[in-house]
Amino acid sequence: MNFANPSYLWLFLLFIPAIGWYVWKRKNAEATLQVSSTYAFDRIGNSYKKYLRYLLFALRLAAAGCLIIVLARPQSTDNWSSQTTEGIDIVIALDVSSSMLARDFNPDRIEAAKDVASQFIAGRTTDNIGLVVFAGESFTLCPMTTDRAVLLNMLKEVRCGIIADMTAIGDGLATAVNRIKDGPAKSKTIILLTDGTNNAGDVTPETAAQIAETFGIRVYTIGVGTQGNAPYPVQTPYGIVYQNQPVVIDEATLQKIADTTGGQYFRATNKNVLKNIFAEIDKMEKTKLVVQEFSKKDELFEKWGIAALLLLLGEILLRHTLLRNIP
Repeated sequence: MNFANPSYLWLFLLFIPAIGWYVWKRKNAEATLQVSSTYAFDRIGNSYKKYLRYLLFALRLAAAGCLIIVLARPQSTDNWSSQTTEGIDIVIALDVSSSMLARDFNPDRIEAAKDVASQFIAGRTTDNIGLVVFAGESFTLCPMTTDRAVLLNMLKEVRCGIIADMTAIGDGLATAVNRIKDGPAKSKTIILLTDGTNNAGDVTPETAAQIAETFGIRVYTIGVGTQGNAPYPVQTPYGIVYQNQPVVIDEATLQKIADTTGGQYFRATNKNVLKNIFAEIDKMEKTKLVVQEFSKKDELFEKWGIAALLLLLGEILLRHTLLRNIP
């Protein structure tokens, strides 16, 4: 146990003058009577109340001590704990190129894709999940983790323009493969969301798919975009305007990636396509994972506050009943 506000513990030093004052007060408060001899009182024993009279002060002092501890805010100490769970390794590779700002989805493709990915993450409570983003290049935004809060917060901050534009599907997939290949689970899955065709990068989508297949990694590809035309953002001297342009998704390449790795291709014209992904992934073999969790600090002041209240109530009860003063 440690304390959030340990400086309040210095208040215990006030107990020294308080005890001294009490002893001095009790000594000077006793009445005296001059008699020739106390022999007649020698056989009268001391009442237990003579000793209990100090209990009132002790109870009040103990209550004050409990209140000081409450002010110091005792907390449980942090520690690491390991637990065994079942799950699979998953990496989500998300396209963040400028075309993901097209508004055939509400409000646009990138936000719809983030919403889809968030729902997916929330539904996989025991899986080890990571996040890769790509456009003209790719990088790992979040390594594989079981901490849903951290992952969802990072996903929430994803936006178009954080890296150079264009669409490097092969690089995005290769980065995801490199991140997941050494994971502890037997079943490994990559979910690739994109809305275009590969037009940048050093690794072709086909090569990246073959690498994934070598490591036994399934790749589920999702083409994000409606059928026909969609309003795309176009930079003009007067700012960004939206112009209807044909939706071009290299479905053949995405289908080939899925086929090569034993996955499946989906066309995300709406968010309900995730139901198919969930159904497919739920069929996959799960494996045991040893997960290290960091325990959060727990506040422990409640029991000290309750103890202070009980001590004060006990002191008041005794003062007005068994140990009351009679004028």
